[in-house]
Amino acid sequence: MSADVVYLLFGAALLLAVVLPAVVRRLALSAPMVLVAVGTLIGYLPAPGDVAVSPLQYRGFTEHLTEFTVLVSLMGVGLALDRPLDWRSWRSWRSWSPTWRLLAIGMPLAIAGGAVLGWAVMGLAPAVALLLAAVLAPTDPVLASDVQVEGPTGEAEMPADEVDEDDEMRFALTSEAGLNDGLAFPFVYAAIFLAGGGVGGWGLRWVAWELVGKVVIGAIVGTACGWALARLAFRAPRRSLRLAETGEPLLALAATLLTYGLSEVVGGYGFLAVFACGLALRAAERGHEYHALMHQVIERLERLLTLIVVLLLGVALTDGLLSELTWSGAVVAVLIVFVVRPVTAWLSLAGPGGEDRLGGRALGPRERLVTAFFGVRGVGSVYYLAYASGELRLGEEARVLWSTMTLAIILSVVVHGILATPVLTWLERVRARGPAAVGGPG
Repeated sequence: MSADVVYLLFGAALLLAVVLPAVVRRLALSAPMVLVAVGTLIGYLPAPGDVAVSPLQYRGFTEHLTEFTVLVSLMGVGLALDRPLDWRSWRSWRSWSPTWRLLAIGMPLAIAGGAVLGWAVMGLAPAVALLLAAVLAPTDPVLASDVQVEGPTGEAEMPADEVDEDDEMRFALTSEAGLNDGLAFPFVYAAIFLAGGGVGGWGLRWVAWELVGKVVIGAIVGTACGWALARLAFRAPRRSLRLAETGEPLLALAATLLTYGLSEVVGGYGFLAVFACGLALRAAERGHEYHALMHQVIERLERLLTLIVVLLLGVALTDGLLSELTWSGAVVAVLIVFVVRPVTAWLSLAGPGGEDRLGGRALGPRERLVTAFFGVRGVGSVYYLAYASGELRLGEEARVLWSTMTLAIILSVVVHGILATPVLTWLERVRARGPAAVGGPG
């Protein structure tokens, strides 16, 4: 394939990325579905020599491309959420109750269930089974935009007790995706440590450092960076430094890279730090139009990066990415995406309507069902497996893991993409009948 043809193909694909969101908005399709298909078609075009697009062959490139894509997406999610999270306010913490439930109950249960399936059904070693479950644990902020909250509009700030209360389902999915990309790391490390020896040698260190220490450091660094950059943008003593007045939106990208780098240097989880930074930035002058400008830049960059990742994934399908898929791996992929995630998330959110045990508004049965089902898998899973593959010598098991994970992602992209529009339309019709309809029997 000549360079001119590559330019032509990627130009056409970029045009698709620009027009597809508007075209498929009312259809039972999603832009990632179409782009995977386009990538697959590109992969079947004749190419000179043995040109292959494989994440196994180009593991380092795959790791860094998906890493950057997730980072940009996490900043976008942080800027999009307009519900306050004030560590000094119990009312603020309890308004995030569905998120805490999905993270503290649903995610560990899903990882445990996926690990058991990998071990019992696929015959994987315990460490490898845990790794498969961990990389498929985080829901994806990159590919799940159809079921997430809208970005900031720059309109006047809403009262704190009204923010997001009309769509608890979208808030739960968005905030979960923003946080669990960082919180999957401890379980990936657990798999890496388990592969190197018994639990006794690292169990205490894992709990104290990987599970708690790095999370705390990441949250503190991200919040501090967001607060400092917000002070600069909105309240700097010199007008030339008040970026909110000059309207320079690239602060969001600078904040993403600065926060991630600083958090990783001091030992925290950079993914978590970037999300926390986005939340802290949004918390400053919450209704200011500058947030909308920053979010627009991040959203466009995220769309471009997603285009590249999804296209390459489609091309890789034609280069044997699914070649090592076994029947047991296919069964496990289907069960993790469409049984383990929905069941564990539903159980974590279970409770009567009205207020839950933390005092926040509980999801109604139908909202809970939709929230549990839409656990989209995607770019974050690719990053985690690429990262872990660099830390472990997996041998032939690496190809099995890549094939199983890829099938799970494709199934999620296709099924969730097809069902997002009709399911959300149905839920809106139910909500239109009043709170009793949403909170009635599921």
